[in-house]
Amino acid sequence: MVPTPQPPSAAALPHGALRARWRETVERVRSAPGPDPDRYADDLLARWSEPQRRYHTVAHLTAVLDHLDALAPHADDIDTVRLAAWFHDAVYRPDRSENEERSAHLAERALPELGIDAARTADVARLVRLTTDHDPQPGDRDGETLCDADLAVLGGTPEAYAAYAAAVRAEYGFVPDDAFREGRAAVLRQLLGLPRLFRTPLGHDRWELLARRNLTTELELLTTAAG
Repeated sequence: MVPTPQPPSAAALPHGALRARWRETVERVRSAPGPDPDRYADDLLARWSEPQRRYHTVAHLTAVLDHLDALAPHADDIDTVRLAAWFHDAVYRPDRSENEERSAHLAERALPELGIDAARTADVARLVRLTTDHDPQPGDRDGETLCDADLAVLGGTPEAYAAYAAAVRAEYGFVPDDAFREGRAAVLRQLLGLPRLFRTPLGHDRWELLARRNLTTELELLTTAAG
């Protein structure tokens, strides 16, 4: 994955704080010398800024990283979880189903180049793949932490949730309304069918009730529109 060195563009400059967070994480965990982490941050941020994205954007990445800061006490290895957050939607095409797998492959290529050991690289890739269904095994504290941070948007205010739902619909603008409603309703029912949406104590206390209310409201609206 070695990126071609490029000077920072004007578009990249607002991401300076994110690049610094990435660099600090990489430098804490790398076990061997490697190339400049900023080059990899720029590659990842360019991916997160692709034009087909409406929800899975740099803003979503930032929100997940912020939530991880709050959820960090629950994790066994929060820096591994942070790396997984950077990669979890790094490859994203709404018309394809293998995004998590391709994102995991990207991590498996990039992290060894950065001097990150094989065990941590494998765990990052595992966590990325886990975001396919957000259903970590009991006792998987790192998986629980990442999934809670990724799903935290579900527990926002009704206004924030409506903006999220609209952004998701925009990403799937190529899908006809009837097909979108059917597919989206299936996703909502799958989430509502989970015994717990949020597995960390903080996530459950902070977001569970609001998320279930938001998901139920959206499902009702979709069902009404379909009728």
